[in-house]
This record gives sequence, C-alpha cells and structure tokens, in this order.
Amino acid sequence: MDRVFRMLAFWTGIFTVMFYVGHMETMAYLFLAQTIFFLGVGYLKLSERMYMYLFAAYCTVFFIGFTFYTNFILVPGFGH
Repeated sequence: MDRVFRMLAFWTGIFTVMFYVGHMETMAYLFLAQTIFFLGVGYLKLSERMYMYLFAAYCTVFFIGFTFYTNFILVPGFGH
C-alpha cells in the first residue's frame, strides 16, 4: 500500500510540473503540497488499514474543499 502513495506522489508531481509550466503557480503549489504529503506518507511503512484511513481522510477533505470552492468561490463562466 505504501507503493500506491508513492505512485500518487509521482502523478501529483507530474501535475505540479505541468501546472508550473502552464503559468498556474497557485495550482502548482497546491499539487506540490500534495506531492510532499503523499511522498512522506509513502515512506512511513504504516499498516494497510492506516493507509486506507489516511486515503479516506484525504478524499473527505478534498471533496469538502472542492464543494466549498465550486459553490462559494468559483465564478461561473470564468474562462470567457
């Protein structure tokens, strides 16, 4: 299960680079923080149950944050 978190760190790292190259620095910093989190957790050698709890907590925080952002902060039609 630790390899899954290291794989997540790899992909969030790829997204970090792509966002930075695309001049989206705020999003790049957000994904850099996620990369550091996943990489750190990936080397902790926790039990599989603890990894599942951490991933569930991560998903919960993400969904709450994303819902808050889309409902209260995002301006509809921001690309036009």
